[in-house]
Amino acid sequence: MTLVDALNSHSQWNPQKTALFCGDEDMSYGTLNESTTVMAGWFLREGLQPGDRVAVHWTNSIQVVQLLYALFKAGLTAVTINTRLKPAEIGYILNHSQAKMCFSEPELAPLAEQADGNCPVFARLPAFETPGGDRAVLPTGDPDRPAVLLYTSGTTARPKGVTHTHRTFTQMLVILQKEWVKLTGGNDLRSLCVLPMMHIGGLSVVTGTIHSGGSVVLLPKFDTAAVLNAIERFQCSWLACMPALWQFIVAEQERSPRQVSSLTAAAAGGDAVPVALQDRFRAAFGIPLQEVYGLTESVLVMGNPIHAIRPGSMGVPFEGVELRIVDAAGQDVPVGETGELLVRSPSVCVEYWNDPDATRAALEDGWLHTGDLASCDADGYYWFRGRKKEIIIRAGSNISPQEVEEALYRHAAVGEVGVVGQPDPVYGEIVTAFVVLRKGYHAGPEELREFAKERLADYKVPEKFVFLPDLPKGPTGKVHRRSLKEMALASSVAAA
Repeated sequence: MTLVDALNSHSQWNPQKTALFCGDEDMSYGTLNESTTVMAGWFLREGLQPGDRVAVHWTNSIQVVQLLYALFKAGLTAVTINTRLKPAEIGYILNHSQAKMCFSEPELAPLAEQADGNCPVFARLPAFETPGGDRAVLPTGDPDRPAVLLYTSGTTARPKGVTHTHRTFTQMLVILQKEWVKLTGGNDLRSLCVLPMMHIGGLSVVTGTIHSGGSVVLLPKFDTAAVLNAIERFQCSWLACMPALWQFIVAEQERSPRQVSSLTAAAAGGDAVPVALQDRFRAAFGIPLQEVYGLTESVLVMGNPIHAIRPGSMGVPFEGVELRIVDAAGQDVPVGETGELLVRSPSVCVEYWNDPDATRAALEDGWLHTGDLASCDADGYYWFRGRKKEIIIRAGSNISPQEVEEALYRHAAVGEVGVVGQPDPVYGEIVTAFVVLRKGYHAGPEELREFAKERLADYKVPEKFVFLPDLPKGPTGKVHRRSLKEMALASSVAAA
């Protein structure tokens, strides 16, 4: 099965149904299917061969969906590029992937043109041929052909190209569709995509909705008012985004409530989801916020069953997903103990592009080493305990940043918090909390420290608080802990 099979099928059964909404534009399944077939032929007539890479550097739009499905139909591999990257970063991806072409949104094209990527940059879609004219013969779909390269920075100096084939990606869509059926009761799906399609989150929402025959509403960029207005206007039934973004959405709904009763299910993932946020969400939207866990390399892994949510947990494995928690020696740990989370699933990526060392390190005996720390309770629910490279070691004691953040989020004045380890000559590291206060609230370091002491062991309580107007975030709204770590390190150097 390939990524285009579902589009072909739905366009035959219901060609007039709207597949995509974006502002005042929309596109039916029939038009999406026809236009992408024509565009795929253009790529082949330009001399590209199945397996060649083509970069896409575009914000959420109907045009970017057309581009991606045209590439899939032509047997080409889409290389998605984060729209926040600078020319040097774009150039690295273009050269590392050996992209033959780059399609860049007109406003972003100057950045791609400065990137020195050794490939032509196009600032608009290929011209459509006349309907009914000669058509290029499209290649036979190959489930094991690479479909998309998603570059992720992770903890390395250079981003890695996570390689998903049509088979691994569609296996993820099968898992997603089954979950949507459970959440919506089989009713027609209308998803709201606020995450960028250049990231695995947005891409999976759009392709998953098309795979399920639903309709997807695209937002070009994140804006809290626009999110709520879209739910109200388009009667969206499902939405997923990062916990940090949900904080803003919930606050906006509390300030200026919209009619959001069409939203029957909502999910949060990509980072720990504070229990306090889940409580506020339920009060504002009338439904639970389902915490899920996934990563670029395997996309969906686990989630909280909608009728059996355990707030604060990552939930239980989705159908077809196997999990292990191992110690440093690779041995399974007992129930309740913390170790590294390993994943085995049909949706796990096949490699890191042109990086055999990283591939061998991450994919061992069919198991993906996530680098995330977790524990599993006696009922089979998994709990996020941090990341191997983020764990704080203070005087030999391991401290989970997420545990400290969870405690601080319970304070009414805390809007956002990011906790990292700061180098210290005595203890090795001390706990430093970067805090954004909610509008209209006030709290100082001593108040927050005393609040944390009531909920945490003394050695886990932050020794230092830094107040910021905003926390640094990545393209999907996930708190960028590396930036916080750099800020803490700079503070240590300055104090030395």
